[in-house]
Amino acid sequence: MEMVADDVRAFIDSSDRSDNLRVLDEMILAAMPGLSRTLWRGKMWGGTEQQIIGYGVIHQKRPKGADVEWFLVGLAVQKRHLSVYVNAAEGSAYLVQQRSALLGNVKVGAAAVTFAAASDLNLEEFRDMLTRARELSPDAT
Repeated sequence: MEMVADDVRAFIDSSDRSDNLRVLDEMILAAMPGLSRTLWRGKMWGGTEQQIIGYGVIHQKRPKGADVEWFLVGLAVQKRHLSVYVNAAEGSAYLVQQRSALLGNVKVGAAAVTFAAASDLNLEEFRDMLTRARELSPDAT
């Protein structure tokens, strides 16, 4: 995946889930002031084509190969759900894994939270997780 120069607001407005995206976008921006917001496009590591709104840029270590430039938090529309990727860990686990029981009616992967609508999230816990991700990544831009 790579950053593209497409307008993030236009991307949100063109989505059939724009209402949910606006709620989540505003919450992420409020919890992570000063971070860049950029659209990323291309194939994820699993091979699927994605468009992800990335908040903040970090250098993420990869278990194999060189470090990559990546987003601290990503927001994506999938076929049947929304995904938020939080690429911040505390100790040996990603924040989403540590807080999975608190986040609401969601499914949790390694660094991803998936859900049908913003109303499925415990928004207070979600905001707290985002704030903690920002604290753990002071070098994010």
